[in-house]
Amino acid sequence: MNPRGWATRSKILDLLTAPVYEPWIDLRATLCLLDPRQLLDEKTLSNENFRDQLASADIIVANKSDRSTPESQAALAAWWQHAGGGRQRVETTQGNIDGALLDLPRLNQTELPSSPEHAHHHGVKHGLAALSLPEHQRWRRNLNSGQGHQACGWIFDADTQFDTIGILEWARLAPVERVKGVMRTQDGLVRINRQGEDFFIETQNVAPPDSRIELISAVNTDWNALQSSLLKLRLSSGG
Repeated sequence: MNPRGWATRSKILDLLTAPVYEPWIDLRATLCLLDPRQLLDEKTLSNENFRDQLASADIIVANKSDRSTPESQAALAAWWQHAGGGRQRVETTQGNIDGALLDLPRLNQTELPSSPEHAHHHGVKHGLAALSLPEHQRWRRNLNSGQGHQACGWIFDADTQFDTIGILEWARLAPVERVKGVMRTQDGLVRINRQGEDFFIETQNVAPPDSRIELISAVNTDWNALQSSLLKLRLSSGG
C-alpha cells in the first residue's frame, strides 16, 4: 500500500476490464495488502488512494502479523467491523498466502467516485517514472507533491556508481517515510525498498541502465542536505 501512489485502483481495473482485453484477460479477485499499523495513522486514513484500494478489494491481506501491536490489532478489528462488508480477511507475515486466493472470483464491484486529484494525474507519469537525463547530463533531481506528501527523486547516468554500504545507510537513516530505488554500485544492482522502519534490500550481479531513487515524506524535508550527502557517496562522479 503506497499512500501516494498515482496508479489508482479505478484506472487499473478500468483498463483490465476494458472490452479490448476481454478475449485475453479473466480478471479474478482483487487482493489488497495492508499493514494494520497504517490504520493508526490519521494522515494515511485520510488518503483517498488508501481508502479506495481497501474499499475495492475482494480480499484484505493483513500483512506483517509479526510486527503487530495490541493497538494495531484493535484498529484492524474496528476497521473491519465498520468496512469489512462480508469480505474475506487473511492475516499473514511477509505476504505469504494460499495461491488459491488468486483464482477466486471477482465479487466486489464497488463504484468509487472520481476526484479532481485522480483526474489531474490521468495518463501522466510522475516521480521517478517521469525522469530522464538530457544528453551529457550526469544526474538530475525532481520534486513532486500530492495528497499531503512530498517527494524528491534523483536519477544518475550509467557511468555513476555508488558505495554499497554508504547508499544503504543513507536510505536507512533518511528522515522520511518511504524510500524506493534501484542503484548501481561497485557490487552490481542494489534494489532498495523502505517504509518507515521496515527496510528491504535486494542485490543482483547485473547493473541497471541507470540509478534512480525517490524519497517520500509527509513533512517538510531538507532535500538539499540529503542531496549533498547522496552525491558524496558516488564512487565515480564527473559532474
